[in-house]
Amino acid sequence: MDTRFLYPLESCKIIHLLRHGQAEHNVEAEKDRNALLSPHLFDAPLTDHGHQQVENLRERVVSSGLLKRVELVVTSPLLRTMQTAVGVFGNEDNQPNMINKPSILALEVARDRNGVRPPDMRRNVSEYQTIFPTIDFSQAYIFFHIESEEDNLWRPDVRESEEEILARGLEFMKWLWKRPEKEVAVVSHGIVLQHMLYVFANDCDVSVRHELCKRFANCEIRTVVIVDKSLSSSTEN
Repeated sequence: MDTRFLYPLESCKIIHLLRHGQAEHNVEAEKDRNALLSPHLFDAPLTDHGHQQVENLRERVVSSGLLKRVELVVTSPLLRTMQTAVGVFGNEDNQPNMINKPSILALEVARDRNGVRPPDMRRNVSEYQTIFPTIDFSQAYIFFHIESEEDNLWRPDVRESEEEILARGLEFMKWLWKRPEKEVAVVSHGIVLQHMLYVFANDCDVSVRHELCKRFANCEIRTVVIVDKSLSSSTEN
């Protein structure tokens, strides 16, 4: 029999990691990777197929009861991720019979790999606030000593390293663990979600780690349970 472990519920947090639906730059990059350098793909929006992916996932989230359980949604402040977050978990139409209305919080730390590529540059915050009135931008900069209407984090000539992505993934997970919510959805980008998972990869069996940290498909949702082992150990004493 395989080994299993029991942990008290108070030492666990459920995280649903969701990559955005298909966006215009995803389609163009399949034809030519150099297209990712095109200014015409600035802050690339979802394609029609991407919107359909979001609609399909919304139906699954509702029918499975997940929408009832999620207490907080954290999203990258790029157009494609916020379109996905609102489409899957939001209530932009103010439907009176909406089962649940989890808060949606936009954080810079959850954005795509920074620099060089225009699809990964964001618009001004005020423009997003007009498009997404139900998203909370008030804490967008909590991980950075920069607060700006414009995108001062994106650099035209320097691409963010994977070590830097891993470092912010670690900081984000530390912040998330301290939040009071027990079930949270994170809407972000493939490489960023992978590095968030790498934070805990060493605690997994090799086969599980490979499956857990593989590349995300567009609009794929992957669920993990984070356990504070120090807390669980203290409850045993």
